[in-house]
Amino acid sequence: MYIKQVIIQGFRSYRDETIVEPFSPRYNIIVGRNGCGKSNFFFAIQFVLSDEFNNLSAEGRYSLMHEGVNSRALNAYVEIIFDNTDSRIMIDKQEIAVRRQISGKKDNYFLDRKVVNKTDIVNMLEGAGFSRSNPYYIVKQGKITQMAIAPDAQRLQLLREVAGTKVYDEKKQESEGILTETGI
Repeated sequence: MYIKQVIIQGFRSYRDETIVEPFSPRYNIIVGRNGCGKSNFFFAIQFVLSDEFNNLSAEGRYSLMHEGVNSRALNAYVEIIFDNTDSRIMIDKQEIAVRRQISGKKDNYFLDRKVVNKTDIVNMLEGAGFSRSNPYYIVKQGKITQMAIAPDAQRLQLLREVAGTKVYDEKKQESEGILTETGI
């Protein structure tokens, strides 16, 4: 499973529909001049896949919508097309489209153009091994330097988070708590 295509419209600096493709199944690097939209491109991916933009107020949603000199977008969406030829997502399709669309009043998620709730998307992605609580699928500017100069204990903690073991440790603690409560 990998990101095959990203479609952005009305989101931050992306007024018109912008389709970014192709992506490598391995590593991708985005380069460009200052102000060309690189940071907003990564924000768009995080907008769909991370918990960073949860529970947005109307004001928060408006702040993510494109605002030009003479106009403001009425809505915005980001759609990520995943290549699923490896069947990591338990849906019998080669491609799966996950979209998040916002307006002043609404915040909707779509799976292959059908409205679904956020939990459905989270469960589908976690079932494929992608955790929303592990934000290291995008390495932000300065993060590598920060990791290189961090103390050993902090680096170990960061590596555990990157590897995704933090999620399992939390679930293990939760399960142990339930076992303790039930007296097993």
